[in-house]
Amino acid sequence: MSLPITIYTDGAAKGNPGPGGYGVVMMAGNYRKELSQGFRMTTNNRMELLAVIVALESLLQENSQVTIYSDSRYVVDAVEKKWVFGWESKKFLKRKNPDLWIRFLKAYRRHTVKFIWVAGHAGNPENERCDQLAVAASTSTNLQEDSGFTASDAADLL
Repeated sequence: MSLPITIYTDGAAKGNPGPGGYGVVMMAGNYRKELSQGFRMTTNNRMELLAVIVALESLLQENSQVTIYSDSRYVVDAVEKKWVFGWESKKFLKRKNPDLWIRFLKAYRRHTVKFIWVAGHAGNPENERCDQLAVAASTSTNLQEDSGFTASDAADLL
């Protein structure tokens, strides 16, 4: 039986849309792993969701017991209030970020996952570390292309 896994995630975007990044802290027993990546043009919500996806996709064992702490109401409420499953049944029609939600559901269904919302910038050490990772990634010189980000995403935010 595998150890329960605790994951903290955060996303950031400067300009929203603009350069962005995600940060992840994963812990199980004495094991700790940090992940981050930056993107040239994206949104905060995309980075919040991508952080969760990357964390879940990086788990090696199927059916892991996972608790995810996030300061994103967008992500936490969509899952815990089961909105995402209704969006899925309607093929994400008129929903933002369908590419990421589809990818999320695939990774989510491989595990038993519980989400807990935490207040951002409220002194939680692991959440603060994720924020540092996300911001640093968003300003790095190795920014990738967010292939799912579209011009219509940007227009909707302006």
